[in-house]
Amino acid sequence: MSDKVTSYRRILKTTSITGGSSVINILIGLIRTKALALLLGPMGVGLVGLYTGLMSTATTIASMGVGTVGTRQIAEANGKEDYAALAIIKRAMFWGVLILATTGALVVWSLREILAIQVLGGIEHAQMVGWLALGVAFSVASASQGALIQGMRRIGDMAKLNVYGSILNTVLGIGLLWQWGSVALWAFILIGPFFNFLLGHLYVSRLPKTKTVDISLQDLSAQWKVFLQLGLPFMAAGLMQTVVQLWIRVSVSNQLGLEAVGHFQAAWTISMQYIGFVLGAMGADYYPRLTGVIHDKAAASRLVNEQTEVALLLSAPVFIAMMGLVPWVIHLLYSSAFTPAIDVLRWQILGDVLKVVSWPMGFVILAAGAANTFFWTETTALLLMGSLIAGLLPSLGLQVTGIAFLACYVYLLPLVYFLAWRRIHFKWTSAVFWLLLVTLALCIAVMQLSTYSKWGIPVAIVLSAIFGCFTLARLVMMGNLNRSAGRIDSMAMRLKIKAGAKNE
Repeated sequence: MSDKVTSYRRILKTTSITGGSSVINILIGLIRTKALALLLGPMGVGLVGLYTGLMSTATTIASMGVGTVGTRQIAEANGKEDYAALAIIKRAMFWGVLILATTGALVVWSLREILAIQVLGGIEHAQMVGWLALGVAFSVASASQGALIQGMRRIGDMAKLNVYGSILNTVLGIGLLWQWGSVALWAFILIGPFFNFLLGHLYVSRLPKTKTVDISLQDLSAQWKVFLQLGLPFMAAGLMQTVVQLWIRVSVSNQLGLEAVGHFQAAWTISMQYIGFVLGAMGADYYPRLTGVIHDKAAASRLVNEQTEVALLLSAPVFIAMMGLVPWVIHLLYSSAFTPAIDVLRWQILGDVLKVVSWPMGFVILAAGAANTFFWTETTALLLMGSLIAGLLPSLGLQVTGIAFLACYVYLLPLVYFLAWRRIHFKWTSAVFWLLLVTLALCIAVMQLSTYSKWGIPVAIVLSAIFGCFTLARLVMMGNLNRSAGRIDSMAMRLKIKAGAKNE
């Protein structure tokens, strides 16, 4: 079996595992979203968006990029089978994260009144912001646990962790809101980080034990220095992302009201969830694999193209179907009160097409450890999106949030392509190039048809089904799965013949 076929099979296997867990998470998330919309309405959904945005921003600052850098360092040491280095990294992460999580929680608690006034518009939110300090501590700790599991390439453990956490968070969170309403909002938000931390601790304890080595303070200091050198730019890029998201929500709230924030949050949540099965696979296995071959330009380029092609093949039918089914999806997952989110989501779907293509190239920057390049790339794209929204919101209304999302990736895609070319001499294969063009063309056609006629939904379903058949045929050919199926049939026939002979 060729290395190319083996690589495709590995990508498909990883995507099937993480994709399966993502589909389950999406379904559970849909239940959680529907319950939140019915119990709290657009205003409550908007308030949850502001609270979680604030907690995410504080978590990003407090974590100092440990999750991203830790995954890279662990994957590199694990790939080289350098168990002494692995032990040092684990110990350094434990003590470093303990300090960061404690410090982050104390800072948020100390600034709760200032944050309540500046971000949420009133000191009456100070108590809730104080509770968010616990969420920050648990989230920072969970990031390090995830780095350990991901760096060790425990794909199955990651999938189980995500599914079990999502089930617990949804069942308990909805139960609390059902019983006590908005009074239990703080518990609804904190349940997620808390159970993610507990489950993460359980799965980390099951990781293979590294050989005990003598670790000096000098060894830890050297590793902390690496975390800071690489982590600060990654943290700054992550911070910029959460700050811009918070900025967008605050801008929409100030100019269009809290209900409009709920409409934006609805579109954003769907946009982030339905492609999670593809993006999750990239972070789970592709990133550690790319880190291991990043110095081999030919191997790295081949891996990027393989990952991009599989990601496009799997996501294109979903993009096409979603573009036509947006009104139905919004009403099903939320309610008719969220109708303004329809136009926002359609523009975001076009942006998601470019996002799926740009992500594999973006991981080249991460795998190479080019932290400063990653920071400036992400920052300029996010500032473009935030500036467009802040400047055009009064004239174009809420739909500009979706248009700005698309503009962000129109800018980012050629930029990361150039950076990947400069780093590993990367070029798209003709298969990837034409897949991207066809996917974009079909999505735009369905968008126009859905906007101006009633034929959008049936056409979207038919085109999605046709593309789905093409995807299946292409994946079978890429992974040489037809030969596997043939071998299975032959084996079954031999077993049947032997069974018949014994019966005689």
